[in-house]
Amino acid sequence: MDIEQINTLAELKKSGYQPKSVKEEVRNNLIQTIRNKENPFTGIMGYEDTVIPDTERALLSRHNILFLGLRGQAKTRMARQMVDLLDEYIPVVAGSEVNDDPLKPFSKYARDLIAEKGDDTPIEWVHRKERYGEKLATPDVSVADLIGDIDPIKAANLKLSFSDEKVIHYGIIPRSNRGIFVINELPDLQARIQVALFNILQEGDIQIRGFKLRMPLDILFVFTANPEDYTNRGSIVTPLKDRIQSQILTHYPKDIETSLSITEQEADILDVQKDRVVLSDLVKRLIEQVAFEARSNEYVDKKSGVSARLTIAALENAVSSAERRALIHGEAKTQVWISDLTGIIPAITGKIELVYEGEQEGPYQVAVNLLDKSIRTQFLTYFPNPELAKKRKQSNKKSVEEAKVESPYKQITRWFDAGNQVDLLFDMTDAAKVEALYKVDGLFGLVKKLYPKLNELENALMMEFVLNGLAAYSLISKKVIEGKISFNDLMGSMMNLGSFGEPDDDEIVDEDFG
Repeated sequence: MDIEQINTLAELKKSGYQPKSVKEEVRNNLIQTIRNKENPFTGIMGYEDTVIPDTERALLSRHNILFLGLRGQAKTRMARQMVDLLDEYIPVVAGSEVNDDPLKPFSKYARDLIAEKGDDTPIEWVHRKERYGEKLATPDVSVADLIGDIDPIKAANLKLSFSDEKVIHYGIIPRSNRGIFVINELPDLQARIQVALFNILQEGDIQIRGFKLRMPLDILFVFTANPEDYTNRGSIVTPLKDRIQSQILTHYPKDIETSLSITEQEADILDVQKDRVVLSDLVKRLIEQVAFEARSNEYVDKKSGVSARLTIAALENAVSSAERRALIHGEAKTQVWISDLTGIIPAITGKIELVYEGEQEGPYQVAVNLLDKSIRTQFLTYFPNPELAKKRKQSNKKSVEEAKVESPYKQITRWFDAGNQVDLLFDMTDAAKVEALYKVDGLFGLVKKLYPKLNELENALMMEFVLNGLAAYSLISKKVIEGKISFNDLMGSMMNLGSFGEPDDDEIVDEDFG
């Protein structure tokens, strides 16, 4: 029988409907999903062999779940997608605040209504999207918010005493009955509030202002927590943690390819931006590498973590930096240059927590150094290791083999050693930047030899990358001065420093941490 034809309790009974618990619904639908070789958690990348199998095992076991991991690890998204494992519609007693099952009612409202109308009791159908409740745990969350309280206004309007069960205003948990309920950042919940969850998880008993009600709530509970919270803001009380059957550890992407896919999926780049701005794979990888560098950096607090939101915001900023420059010069088309990546620094500084030494260094300089480290790391993927050339340059003695192999960067560094420099303004036109880069002896030849199929702009981007890479490996000097990046020879740059060896006030020298 079509659910549109089932509007009363009698029709529901006639249809052969059999009640199922939420966890049974999820289990049965998950079994079918696995048999069909479908992924129940679409858009979740990097968890295929770790978190998703653990979650599936927990759901098959009909467990409540705790996702434990650092920020930006898709914990809440995993919980929200579990709704798709519920049956599409379930019947409830019409008007019930707690989604009473018509065949197993427990609220006084539903029991009284069925006692009054019998098989004529009206039935409503609730879609699975409406069977999800979520609460962010904050110190001001009360028992009344979660479980309920006596409503004096309801008592006055209905002319009932406070001893009548009908005057209870149910909290968000009872209202999520027969659904999925999520508490985010569980350690932030005060200990006395966590205690109030004990019997709900284990026995189904709740007590509201002296009312001891037997409410066999049918809920799949999902909790999320950050390990940092255990020391900084609170903890999960042991008896509550003991009642959560499965604790699943989440993690950041383990490789840059997965991280690239996540960022590309989540970044909100407008179509008009995509039409105007070319975003190369090189730039995308440099942005992703920043997050990997930050997660292992001594100045960044590892307990806090580095969210995937860093690279998402950084990618959006990089595109917008190029778009802004194109708008200034009236260019219909441009690309994201390496120099445009200075525009991602606000996205970095807002997404990392620094340890004491990092605070002393300053968030801006830490962000700059992370970007330089990203360039240094990725440079080896595209070009020969400059460290080898640097060692040969510093050594007076060369082996026979070393003498035969000339440094691929020798012509470039010689050009700078001769006193030449390149100034790349942040807002210069593409044509002007290409012209400036082609002046450097040996730069075009190096890129063309390794990447012969690139067009002019792609070539120029790689040429700019080479200069940044050589600076990151201290073969040439790189300075950011008043809206431009200046590349010089390393020795000349050192000679231009003040008498005490410090840079001038109006310039910042980008140096590697190492």
